[in-house]
Amino acid sequence: MSDLKTSSLIRQAAHVIRHADKVVAFTGAGISVESGVPPFRGPDGIWSRIDPSFADIRFFRSKPGESWPRIKEVFFDHIGKARPNEAHFCLAAMESAMLLHGIITQNIDNLHQKAGSRKVVEFHGNTRDVVCLQCGNRYPVTADMLADLPPKCPDCGGLLKPNFVFFGEPIPVDAMQFSNWAVRQAGVWLVIGTSGEVYPASLFPMDAKRYGAKIIEINTEPSNYTNTITDIFLQGPASSVMHNLCKALGISNALPGSQ
Repeated sequence: MSDLKTSSLIRQAAHVIRHADKVVAFTGAGISVESGVPPFRGPDGIWSRIDPSFADIRFFRSKPGESWPRIKEVFFDHIGKARPNEAHFCLAAMESAMLLHGIITQNIDNLHQKAGSRKVVEFHGNTRDVVCLQCGNRYPVTADMLADLPPKCPDCGGLLKPNFVFFGEPIPVDAMQFSNWAVRQAGVWLVIGTSGEVYPASLFPMDAKRYGAKIIEINTEPSNYTNTITDIFLQGPASSVMHNLCKALGISNALPGSQ
């Protein structure tokens, strides 16, 4: 795609966002790749190299001593060291400028919050906390907690589980409620770094389109949305596309390093 056409599409997207009543961002693994977080699916994804059965809730409950070391390795030792990239900071700047009503993320890496976003709905939970399967109490994850696996609840001695959605578990109720609200109320969905393959999250942009929302998509390659529901396709790495979009929106001076 030519630079001239790309610039024109960026301006179109900025215009749509500027004139929308409510805008939500819908993010997937692709927004965090530039932060060093590998995707879970696809030829280079984590699940292509590691058997995901350790993250099945039935396996976890029956064999937590086998599951927890893999959980620590995959979700805490590696992903926990990632830092936000410019795409995350751009979304936070859009929220501060009152151009973004909230973020629905499929990611569990906490990078939106680290970048400063406040209205983040975590569709698949997060790696910040653990929850006791016996008493239901939640605790922030600490290095000491992960030193002796599997970790036990300090109050009742029950098994602690990471506060993200395992295979075989339902989506958090609050995430479903906000997503269903956004389908009906948000005039623009800014879809970033997701292929549209993970059910049920993949359905929300499609449902939003049926309710009349404009779909602005940012992906390095065409997705399941591109030729079906996307109105403006901005092809490229999330960080560079979002940088240019924020410039077009007139909020680039709110980004880190812009002063």
